[in-house]
Amino acid sequence: MEIKITEKAQKWFEEELGLSDGNGVRFLGKIYGESQIHEGFSVGIEVAKPGNIIAETTVNHIPYFIDANDEWFFAGYNLEVGFDEKHQEPEYIFHEIKE
Repeated sequence: MEIKITEKAQKWFEEELGLSDGNGVRFLGKIYGESQIHEGFSVGIEVAKPGNIIAETTVNHIPYFIDANDEWFFAGYNLEVGFDEKHQEPEYIFHEIKE
């Protein structure tokens, strides 16, 4: 499982979330909404310190990660985080992992 963050998305996270040393961005599955891979669930984010991670990428010393508790949501997919210009917010694109 991999996480890719586009430059525009990364800048949005830095500007909007006020991240401090040691904190990163955790991607998680949340009830309500929809995602490309789950009906009734969408991608949530929270500012958190990395713990029991299963996927991580670091950009500008900021870790972007998925915790083991959320493996059920992301299993079988790589996550690409882009930026939706129309809504001025991150967008989440899932790429199935081919074995």
